[in-house]
Amino acid sequence: MTPLGISYFTATSALGRGLDAHLQALLDERSGLHDAGFETSRLHTWTGEVIGLETPLPTAFFDWDCRNNRLAELGLLQDGFIDAVAAARTRHGADRIAVYVATSTAGVQQTELAYRAYRSDGGALPDWFNHRTTQNSFSVADYTRLRLGLAGPCAAVSTACSSSAKVFASAARAIAAGLCDAAVVGGVDSLCLTTLYGFNALQLISHDICRPADVDRNGLSLGEAAGFALIEPGIDTPLRLLGYGESNDAHHMSAPHPEGRGAHEAMQAALTRAGVEPSSVDYINLHGTGTPVNDLAEDKAVCALFGRDIPCSSTKGWSGHTLGAAGALEATLSLLCLRHGLLPRSLNTRKVDTRIEGNILLQTRRAPLQRVLSNSFGFGGTNCSLLFGTVH
Repeated sequence: MTPLGISYFTATSALGRGLDAHLQALLDERSGLHDAGFETSRLHTWTGEVIGLETPLPTAFFDWDCRNNRLAELGLLQDGFIDAVAAARTRHGADRIAVYVATSTAGVQQTELAYRAYRSDGGALPDWFNHRTTQNSFSVADYTRLRLGLAGPCAAVSTACSSSAKVFASAARAIAAGLCDAAVVGGVDSLCLTTLYGFNALQLISHDICRPADVDRNGLSLGEAAGFALIEPGIDTPLRLLGYGESNDAHHMSAPHPEGRGAHEAMQAALTRAGVEPSSVDYINLHGTGTPVNDLAEDKAVCALFGRDIPCSSTKGWSGHTLGAAGALEATLSLLCLRHGLLPRSLNTRKVDTRIEGNILLQTRRAPLQRVLSNSFGFGGTNCSLLFGTVH
């Protein structure tokens, strides 16, 4: 594929708001996870909660007001992203910029709040509850489109934890097909009790802080985030999307293929689409959830394709697993690593599981980077790998 320029990007998570906050957290090795609990949850776990989501949306978007769309709004306000899109709208036209935004939970918390306020007399939900503009999976994509004043193709992507990696692939295909000249892509997922208790029921939640690849890892820490990028072909920018790869191993509803078959296929497809060899990749941002099965399966896939020496780490020890926003958040972190020549260690990992054979970074270091691969794998065996690179 022809490399696609990434002219602007931003992220908001438990690490803070915008690129500077995320870069500084990586440099300071400061996690955004805490064990104070979320809302009324009684679970003993760590979460990556974004602070400052109490402010309602602008009056014009009252119908869309919910935690997920408030998080989207906070994310859009960072790093001059709204102004960058406005300038792109002038260059391309509003109807020639597509919007692809991913989510898994959407506004489920709004529904939780509505049922708490459920009126027993007549069995009616509160008047302020609007499913279409809050819990609906399309809500956040629709809100982003309206907020940015765009009129091109618009879609929500919801494929569990690979969702906001796949938006880059969707945009690349739309641009190649001539459906648009540029695209805003992103992912937004917010914490809610349904997610916390659901993952706990699956026995995937750790009572300790997330420790990817660690011998004592026992599960994931959930977080929330909003990440966005503006993709413009031919733009004069050093950061590019070089390739993407997607697969579905359909092995199990919530567990990956034990040999990492789907992960291998996704990574290989990204390399093939970019026309590069495995040896040309300098660093891999692992999916690395901290669950015993997922980390082992990904390691097998990485070692089979790249060997045992390529530097790898998971950034979920910083942010937690942000589910439908993970691909966009980790794309942002990968782009920051490219821009600043940074290889972050696997935060909270104390001793690597002896069954994991890959080169898990236990010390952060600086080095020039040309290509970074970012992995996002989801329930149902839905996988996506993104290859980013620099052009000098």
